[in-house]
Amino acid sequence: MVRANGAVSLRELARVVQTSEVTVRRDVRALEAEGLLDRRHGGAVLPGGFTRESGFPQKSHLATAEKTAIADLAANLVEEGEAIVVGAGTTTQELARRLARVPGLTVVTNSLLVAQALAHANRVEVVMTGGTLRGSNYALVGSGAEQSLQGLRVSRAFLSGSGLTAERGLSTSNMLSASVDRALVQAAAEVVVLADHTKLGTDTMFQTVPTDLITRLVTDEPPAHDDRAATELQALADQGVQIAVAGAPGGAAGPGGDGPPSSRQRRDVPLPGPRRQGPGLRAAVALGAAADQGPGQGAERAARVADLRRR
Repeated sequence: MVRANGAVSLRELARVVQTSEVTVRRDVRALEAEGLLDRRHGGAVLPGGFTRESGFPQKSHLATAEKTAIADLAANLVEEGEAIVVGAGTTTQELARRLARVPGLTVVTNSLLVAQALAHANRVEVVMTGGTLRGSNYALVGSGAEQSLQGLRVSRAFLSGSGLTAERGLSTSNMLSASVDRALVQAAAEVVVLADHTKLGTDTMFQTVPTDLITRLVTDEPPAHDDRAATELQALADQGVQIAVAGAPGGAAGPGGDGPPSSRQRRDVPLPGPRRQGPGLRAAVALGAAADQGPGQGAERAARVADLRRR
C-alpha cells in the first residue's frame, strides 16, 4: 500500500487488513527496521527523508476523513464578502469545495485544484496567479506566481504543507512551492494552517511559515496513543497559535460538507501561552475541540487535555 500510494495512515492500514492500529504500528516498525519504509506520526511513507514529496494521487488517499473534518471546520472561519488566498494541497482543495456557497467571496489561488472546485460557484470570484505549472500538485509556482502576488492584501491565507512543528513552523519538501507559499503569507493579515495530525511533529526541508506568523491551526483529533502530536499542539499553543480541533468524522459535517455551519461541532477553550504581536495577527490562544472525547483515549493524554481545559 505504501509503494502504491507513497504514504498511508495507520488508521487506513488497520481498516484494510482488519486488525488493530497497535498491531499495524508494530509491523510498520519492523518494516522500517528493514529499510522498506519510514514511519511518520500516524502513518508511514516511502523512504526518502526530508527531500521526498508525495504527488497528488498519493496525498489524496492519505487521511481523507481527517481532511474532510478539517475543511468543514475551517470553512466556518470564512465570512460573506471576504477576500482570501488559498494555497495548494489536498486539504485546501477540500476547503475550496465548501467555500463555493459563501456569497461575495473572492479567492486568490495558485492551485488548479482549488480553482476547479470553485469554477461553477457563481457567487465566488476566483483570481489565479501566473507562474509555471508544477504537475505533481497541480500548482502554479516560480517567479511569475510570486510577482502576481505583489501588492495584494487579503484578510486570510489558508495554507497546508508537508510538516508542522512548534520549533520551525510549517514546511514543505519543494523549494518552489515553499517560495510561493511565503508570498501568499505576505499578502494576508492572518495565516490559517490546515494540517491533519499525521503532519504534527514532522519537519521537512523548506520552511514556509515560521510559527510566529501562524495565527491559527485547524487540525483533527490525534489518536489516543499519539502523545507526540498532543505535545506538539501544546507547544504551538504556548507560542501563541490558536488551535481548533475538528471532531471525529462522525461528529463533523458529512463528506460532502452539505451540513449547515451550525451543525458542525466546535468549541474554543483558552490555553495559557505568551502573547505576541505580529503584523495583522491576533495574539489570542485557544484550543478548539469537537464534542466528546472517544472512549479509547489514553489516560495520560486525557489528563493533559483535561488540565489544558481547566487552565
